[in-house]
Amino acid sequence: MSSSVKKSKPGILYRIYARRLIREIDPAGVPRHIGIILDGNRRWAKAEGAPATRGHQRGALKITEVLQWCEEWPVKVVTLWMLSIDNLGRKAAELQPLQDVIGHTVQGLQASGRYHLRVLGDTSLLDPGLAAILRAANGTGPENALVVNIAVAYGGRQEIVNAVREYLNEAAQKGETLAEVTDQIRLEDIEAHLYTKGQPDPDLVIRTSGEQRLSGFLLWQSANSEFYFCETYWPSFRKVDFLRALRDYGNRERRLGK
Repeated sequence: MSSSVKKSKPGILYRIYARRLIREIDPAGVPRHIGIILDGNRRWAKAEGAPATRGHQRGALKITEVLQWCEEWPVKVVTLWMLSIDNLGRKAAELQPLQDVIGHTVQGLQASGRYHLRVLGDTSLLDPGLAAILRAANGTGPENALVVNIAVAYGGRQEIVNAVREYLNEAAQKGETLAEVTDQIRLEDIEAHLYTKGQPDPDLVIRTSGEQRLSGFLLWQSANSEFYFCETYWPSFRKVDFLRALRDYGNRERRLGK
């Protein structure tokens, strides 16, 4: 992953607009948990006339920026969807470099010591080298730091299937019958076996690149989430885009069924 990307300084109008957005955001109304679908790396690269790998590299650099922006607000958890199970069907010529970029990114986040890392997904589906990196990073970092969930080889449907399977296996080990399990099962029993167990559900889900769908991202957890779809490709995601998402979230009236 290259770190030699030159960044142009924002112009004065951009800085004025960013300050205005900050004034319009009530810190008390900032989401505790933000989920982000990092979409558009390949399309960014195509628009730039660059190989897809370059888009993934630029997208990886953007992750550090966005986490720093989150630290400036009372955000407690950030979930980054870096690689879906569906993405694993891509050609090896693209998939391997992408997994390499993800591995370097995770190692960088771990080495920084700034974040508490959690891994969401089925690492058994990944390249052994990346799987080892993710296992080594899982659960590391200060407990009171910003929690960063790294969703790799992740699929929302598969997560629910795995949670149900784990619950049923536990019940079987306790000697419970299928009839007893059917009679007693609760929402909390499934939630206790999700990848995000012990964490608040995402208040806000951001997807870049203009696509307006979740594609299976945090299907169970996003039942009451607010969604913000941004036209910008992930590598070009700016701080003002992030601030707009916070402002938009704060302006919504969240009834939550009431």
